[in-house]
Amino acid sequence: MSDRVPFMSLVPADDDAAIRGAVDRVIKRGWFILGPEVEAFEAEFAVASGTSHAVSVGNGTDALALLIRAMGIGPGDEVVTSPTSAAFSALAVQMAGATPVFADIDPVRLTLSPEAAASAITARTAAIMPVHLYGQPADMPAFAAIARRHNLAILEDACQAHLATSDGKPVGTYGAGAGVSFYPTKNLGALGDGGAVITNEAALADKLKRLRNGGQSEKYRHVEFGVNSRLDDLQAAILRERLMRLPQWTSRRRALAAGYRRTIANPSVSVPRECDPGHVYHLFPVRVPNREGFQAHLKSQGVGTLVHYPHSLAAQPAFANAGGGPCPVAERVAREVCSLPLHPHLSDSDLEFVAATVNSWRG
Repeated sequence: MSDRVPFMSLVPADDDAAIRGAVDRVIKRGWFILGPEVEAFEAEFAVASGTSHAVSVGNGTDALALLIRAMGIGPGDEVVTSPTSAAFSALAVQMAGATPVFADIDPVRLTLSPEAAASAITARTAAIMPVHLYGQPADMPAFAAIARRHNLAILEDACQAHLATSDGKPVGTYGAGAGVSFYPTKNLGALGDGGAVITNEAALADKLKRLRNGGQSEKYRHVEFGVNSRLDDLQAAILRERLMRLPQWTSRRRALAAGYRRTIANPSVSVPRECDPGHVYHLFPVRVPNREGFQAHLKSQGVGTLVHYPHSLAAQPAFANAGGGPCPVAERVAREVCSLPLHPHLSDSDLEFVAATVNSWRG
């Protein structure tokens, strides 16, 4: 039996015909790698993101790892980042040869705490990498001040934050750049994997274009150690169609989030407040002390939920050699957080049903 309100669906909806047309266009052209669709999407996504350059790659993890490498950060360097994120944020740091250092998160924003990050800085720190988690932008003015004070690079993980702004300024523009993901569940999702780096620095963009393509400066001339991480033209064509709809979809996400805040009134359910109007609501997490019981109650009424993320990265075996001290806020959030359905095609009546079901829970 399917849920009355599933957590989400990845089947194309209002964009179905446009996507099929885009795929047909690429197939008829017969150019599938680093072709005109990729070039056009990069130009269009850069404009939409408020940056000068977008360099597409195979996925969001590669976007972050190649950005770190392009900045000259590697073995012996530390990157201060959040323990509350998908593991790929910190894995990207390790892929570049650097060491992730976890600092605790802000209990309201659920993003990296500027105060905790500042306390985690050592002589080996090369960069701070805030994660704009759930679409909520981190406090970038605070991080910019810390970076200036300590002469550090800022690298932003914007994999969940397409079109987000922090204090009115586009994410990805506070430092060297940002990594973005086009994984199918993202606000701007492909029908496969994909990612990009957005930046205002032309030299950095040129280096990233070499690194993603085997370090080639021209065909068959490999001038540096690169990788094979390229967005294909089929996905670029799909993303171009969806990018045109992204502002409308983002407005709908914001309206739905406001609806949840207006209608959820259960004292056992903590609804994180919006700390910046630039929030783009990739997810809508709430916090509950008895998450298992909460999910079971919603499931019994046909409401789908997911947990993002059930473990602090600082406690994961893959990061046993990472730096940083205790992260008690991140540990508590990992035990309590639960995501409710929120996507552009969620109806007002479905939202009201989810909210009523949340309100009827007795934890």
